[in-house]
Amino acid sequence: MPALSSFDYAIVRVVPRVERGELVNAGVILFCLEKDFLAARVEVNEPRLRALWPEIDLELVRQHLEAIPKICAGSPDAGPIARLSLRERFHWLVAPRSTMIQVSPVHAGLCDQPERALDELFCQAVRLP
Repeated sequence: MPALSSFDYAIVRVVPRVERGELVNAGVILFCLEKDFLAARVEVNEPRLRALWPEIDLELVRQHLEAIPKICAGSPDAGPIARLSLRERFHWLVAPRSTMIQVSPVHAGLCDQPERALDELFCQAVRLP
């Protein structure tokens, strides 16, 4: 059995109307320092978001969500945050916010392959059966 590495992750949430507190899980950010891994998967569930707020600006939500994987990857077009270290990027991404795009508290886990752990968490937290 391969050695397990610890990782931290947070669920990305869209809160269309912050004053109501209703949310839709929209992604997962996973950081594994030992494997030098930081990545995110995101998805816009239009029907669920429109059910919470019919007037939501889905294109704006999509733009903000799509920035998260770019920041994780250190993409040159992702701005100055993308130039920080993996650890700094992760902590910036999971910092508490009171905006429409929020994250859950950070949770920990163990895995042998961070990519697979990210896929599994994404399916559990974001994709509905």
